[in-house]
Amino acid sequence: MKESIGGTFTFQLVIIFILIFVSFVTLTINYTRTYAIKNEVLSFIEKNEGLTDKPGGAIELINNYLTYNNYATTGACDEDYYGVNNLTISSYEKVVKGEKYYYCVKKVNNASATHPHRVHYDIVVFFRFNIPVMGDIFSFRATGTTNDIMTPADNLGVEGG
Repeated sequence: MKESIGGTFTFQLVIIFILIFVSFVTLTINYTRTYAIKNEVLSFIEKNEGLTDKPGGAIELINNYLTYNNYATTGACDEDYYGVNNLTISSYEKVVKGEKYYYCVKKVNNASATHPHRVHYDIVVFFRFNIPVMGDIFSFRATGTTNDIMTPADNLGVEGG
């Protein structure tokens, strides 16, 4: 009887260790995938010189990329951002408190005397800490900033100017 109780305790410790290890691996994979998505979104905005909504523009490219990569995580953004809450439509809207968005973008004015239209874009994408047996535990935000764009090709509202 004594050995069976000791064996059960050891088995429980092994199961707990495996769950911790699987949780760590899952977190690392989700974290890496989200940062790769964030970097790709930033590059689409930089290549199109803004958050353009024309056919073949940045929003369409971003939405197609996210759809192709099965990105389905949503989250809330600050109210000074513009968000995309439908990946099938190439448009964005001013963030509404309490709404969930796939990603959010804010245009920030970096104008100077020599470059009066210079801006950069701040973006937010989301990732989940998802354990296979337990489901979604936490949701986190991954933020990024584009390089300066001298003459943006969009009409997104500008903060700070």
